Amino acid sequence: MKRNVPTIKEIAEKAEVSTASVSMILSGKKLTRFSEETIQKVLSVAKELGYTKAKTGRTIIEVCPTVFNPYYSTIIQGIDSEAFAHGMTTMVYNTYWDVEREKAVLNFAENPSVCGVIFAMIPQQHETALLLNSKIPVVAVGDYNENIQLDGVDINNYNAGSLIGNHLIELGHKHIAFVSTSLNNQHSARTRRLEGLEAACKASPDVKAIKVYSKDISPSYELQNVNVEYETGYELAKECIKKSPEITAIVATNDMVAYGVINAIQDCGFKIPQDYSVCGFDNIFPSKFNDLHLTTIDHCITQKGRKAVNLLISRLGYPEEGETVTRIEYKSKLIARGTTDIPRS
Repeated sequence: MKRNVPTIKEIAEKAEVSTASVSMILSGKKLTRFSEETIQKVLSVAKELGYTKAKTGRTIIEVCPTVFNPYYSTIIQGIDSEAFAHGMTTMVYNTYWDVEREKAVLNFAENPSVCGVIFAMIPQQHETALLLNSKIPVVAVGDYNENIQLDGVDINNYNAGSLIGNHLIELGHKHIAFVSTSLNNQHSARTRRLEGLEAACKASPDVKAIKVYSKDISPSYELQNVNVEYETGYELAKECIKKSPEITAIVATNDMVAYGVINAIQDCGFKIPQDYSVCGFDNIFPSKFNDLHLTTIDHCITQKGRKAVNLLISRLGYPEEGETVTRIEYKSKLIARGTTDIPRS
């Protein structure tokens, strides 16, 4: 015989809190009024008594590193617009690449008001995300990775790096540098862009080895410094100009880093693209401005956010442990603008 769904009163009695508190916690309202301990206790008791959230949850949690970079805020707007069209609400959570913050939001997603989670990047807590995915849909928007067993909206950053490399080679560049924030396994998009760039350059007999300038950024530092990507690009570009004077083209790991590179080159008394060509990735909105006019790679950012919501909705109402993984890949497109040209003589 199927067990009856527990009442709010039953949960309140066992959790030793008021019925009003249980109601607010299970609905996801006014959570700031409660301690984390109280929230987890109520959720634990609700789960133990067999309370299910599938019938009431209409909130999608959006997880991203930071909204300061327009790449992530544009994805979020795409998610928001599609979610609202389906009568759902959204909640944004910034991790600043901190694994503990990511773990906390995954735990919070157990709240009955939550119907799914969309990552604007590849989850760092992969196993925890997979466990949650067995209960509610989890979708990742980011770099293609066959080992990530989650529904995803992908781009192939290796191909994106190759597009930039081939563009610079066609212009005649032989000495190229890559400038990036932290390069490690937690940031696969950055490493794959570098690998694609290196592969394209390796295929050309005229191109020398890529010079790589990177700086490790801690989550705590990123949290306290909103300009960290711009500042890193500025600092590393100056270092590149000083240490590698033969370089004629600098590829930044994304457009925000590229803006720092551009200003550093200009502050050193050089011109773009006459002295240095500069490229980025993502084609965020400011890159279109006439004063920047940055050569970059377009990734259909808004469309990816909307498609992620559609993937999540398609999972709702079906068995939590799906037997298939659905991936949708958007093709990268080179947008050649005014920051690249033939190398200086």
